[in-house]
Amino acid sequence: MNNGRSSYQSPLTSRYASKEMSYNFSDAKKFSTWRVLWTILAKGEMKFGLKITDAQIKEMEENLQLNDEDFDLVAKEEKIRRHDVMSHVHVFGLRCPSAAGIIHLGATSCYVGDNTDLIVIRDGLDILLEKLSRCLDRLGKFAKNYGSLPTLGFTHFQPAQLTTVGKRACLWAQDLLTDLKNLERIKKEMRFRGIKGATGTQASFVELFDGETSKVEQLNEYVTKACKFDESYQIAGQTYPRKFDYEVLAALGGIGISIHKACTDIRLLASLKEVEEPFEKKQIGSSAMAYKRNPMRSERCCSLARHLMSLVSNPMQTASVQWFERTLDDSANRRICIPEAFLAADVILNTFQNISEGFVVYEEVIKKHIADELPFIATENIIMEMVKAGGNRQEVHDKIRILSNEAGEEVKLRGRKNDLVERIMADPFFQPIHHQVSNILEPNNFIGRSAEQVDTFLENELNPAIKVYTTSLEAEAVVSV
Repeated sequence: MNNGRSSYQSPLTSRYASKEMSYNFSDAKKFSTWRVLWTILAKGEMKFGLKITDAQIKEMEENLQLNDEDFDLVAKEEKIRRHDVMSHVHVFGLRCPSAAGIIHLGATSCYVGDNTDLIVIRDGLDILLEKLSRCLDRLGKFAKNYGSLPTLGFTHFQPAQLTTVGKRACLWAQDLLTDLKNLERIKKEMRFRGIKGATGTQASFVELFDGETSKVEQLNEYVTKACKFDESYQIAGQTYPRKFDYEVLAALGGIGISIHKACTDIRLLASLKEVEEPFEKKQIGSSAMAYKRNPMRSERCCSLARHLMSLVSNPMQTASVQWFERTLDDSANRRICIPEAFLAADVILNTFQNISEGFVVYEEVIKKHIADELPFIATENIIMEMVKAGGNRQEVHDKIRILSNEAGEEVKLRGRKNDLVERIMADPFFQPIHHQVSNILEPNNFIGRSAEQVDTFLENELNPAIKVYTTSLEAEAVVSV
């Protein structure tokens, strides 16, 4: 069996992640980017006076993509050299024999390794930003549609004052909006490593240019701009600061927090039969219980969000134990935690977009739940109306307390419906407000400014934030399993 099934594959790439994010962290992109970086370096070195020819550059430019034979040759070389970068230098030199002598000139391994990582991180952020904006767009539309629909609020997962279905969705959207801003900030502020040499001093390039430090700085700027970065680090050791990895993964972990919270709410709402994620016609909820409609997409989001959040501590620890200008104990670790964090974020955003495109709202169930609890919730309003009609607040409170306890016993001990309203209507004590009871119990009287808050949030915060992503908002999320 030679089809990949006889060895472990990460479910993130084989089962869940998008093609674009999987490619972003692929060997094909990584090592072709190494060749691009070597070519950019050579072009810059030629531009600022080193003896490199147009023919050498042309030869390099014609061999930027690796083929299967290249990968096989690199694997053989690495077994001998035990050094991935030098193995690729050797194989690139075989493809570009006239340029072999100037590939990697003046550079250290981190020139290709770290700069490629930064390019991949930047491109990964772009992918996630578009997906975040689509999740926000879908939540915004859902919130707008249901901004005025009353529903039970819950504190401690106990019935509390009413809110609206749309207002609750805005809680989820507000968290994701924070994540969007965090990713935008990181992308805006991120810098390139550039050409820094073995310990960050650029000494090898000073030597190459015979002490002309201005040319070293010009080369660094040239390479940085050619790779589409505005700035590079002024201060670095052999690597770019590993604390940046922590900043990135902390922001991705924030996405995990937001998605986990939202999907936990959705799972609870599904149990209440108020709101469900989309459920396909031939989808099977349980192999044993045929009637079940398990919220499997939301459960997957929570599962992978926990994995994503757990990865945040990895770069934190790595950054804290880097000795002096660099130690190599970061390398194997980063090969795993950075791609997995981006892939996991990609999966949960794609899945959450799919969920938010197909929410099913059961309004009659929501109304029933309100009817079950609203008499208790409305007791304070009833007390206030009785006082307005001339009653004594303490006496009214005591009466309501007794009737509420009796109604509670009917519900909890006898499994009957909440009959507090009937008890109030049957008690002559409350006769002064009997004509008002139905109006007092109108659910819209208990949602406060929920509908206004939804409109204000969408108009002032959410919609302006995603306006820049307008061209990518229409893409649908496809969940294959």
